[in-house]
Amino acid sequence: MGLISSNSLVDLDPRDPTFFNNPYPAYHAIRERSPAFFWKQFGMWCFVSHADVTALFRDKRFGRQILHVATRDELAWPEIPAHVKPFYDVEDHSLLSLEPPDHIRLRTLINRAFVSRQVERFAPRIEILAHELIDGFERRGEVELIEAFATPIPVIVIAELLGVPTDMVPQLLDWSHKMVAMYQFGRDRAAEDAAVTATQEFVAYLKSYISERRKKPADDLMSHLITAESEGTKLTEDELISTCILVLNAGHEATVHSLGNGVKAILEEGIDARAALSDIASSERLVEEVLRFDAPLHLFTRYVLEDLEWNGIALKKGKEIGLMLGAANRDPARFKDPDRLDPTRDPNPQQSFGGGIHFCVGAPLARLEMRVALKVLFDRLPKLRLARKPVYRDAYHFHGLERLDLEF
Repeated sequence: MGLISSNSLVDLDPRDPTFFNNPYPAYHAIRERSPAFFWKQFGMWCFVSHADVTALFRDKRFGRQILHVATRDELAWPEIPAHVKPFYDVEDHSLLSLEPPDHIRLRTLINRAFVSRQVERFAPRIEILAHELIDGFERRGEVELIEAFATPIPVIVIAELLGVPTDMVPQLLDWSHKMVAMYQFGRDRAAEDAAVTATQEFVAYLKSYISERRKKPADDLMSHLITAESEGTKLTEDELISTCILVLNAGHEATVHSLGNGVKAILEEGIDARAALSDIASSERLVEEVLRFDAPLHLFTRYVLEDLEWNGIALKKGKEIGLMLGAANRDPARFKDPDRLDPTRDPNPQQSFGGGIHFCVGAPLARLEMRVALKVLFDRLPKLRLARKPVYRDAYHFHGLERLDLEF
């Protein structure tokens, strides 16, 4: 792995297995020299301190979008290549890419489905689903947990919340994985073509399904969004489709990684999971701690909306910066013994869900899924142990396991 130079330039390959399997030593080495560095491979300034990441999330001089305050000509940006334009046409209407006032309008509609009092009604469903999944592999005495447990729970729950048939889950996963590959470092033309095809198929499916849902509304998020659309200017069809895609994709991807990373960390660190999950307060602390200890997303970007200086670094309008969530969560200036998994840690201002107006709208559901699923898993399988050393996916900045082989 590359080392920091005197001018805070870092040459660090995010596809180096040594790095993506355990990025924390690199984060610590970087932080010891500077709270910010210029990452050669990404071509942008990145921030590793908890203080900077927290503040940058909330600073309105940075945003997820830039073309609302500047033109492509002004930024000297080329046009989007024709072969990926269908993907970005959908992405442009995504809540994750919008700034106020459109962001506020869309988020207000979605928030109603994800506030804590609404998601709590899914607790019994999550518990039943966790038991059913364990019933399917318990007799074998071994399991690959990502495919058999960590993936089905969040994707089935988010499909049911949105109102999409659960028999579509395998297809939804395929589309989602191909689309999410667009955010990964070093993507190639094959990945771009696959993402565009997946996007077009996903959009076509949703258009057809939304048409049916208009005739037969139900008590689900999609019906709620359709109602909002029919009321006038609140939601366009493009926004409706992009929102459904975002909810389905983002609603499971990070939780899959959080569950896998969390079980791995609990087992490797020798945590008494049953004791830590014995009551709601304790289990909530454990969930926050595994999210801090091994975050599912390590890099989140923002555009600089105006020329400015941040702690002596000149940042130009239109440039991107990187907020290093995984590094912020291991900052010794904010967390005592940051490399230790402490299930009693409180307070725990982990940054895995982001911050500011783009704080993860699905955080209450993700926390609930993790709390309920982990308790069922360790209650049912108290002798759970690692069968072999887990390996992470070559998918930085998403940080999740390729597989998690366990025995019990």
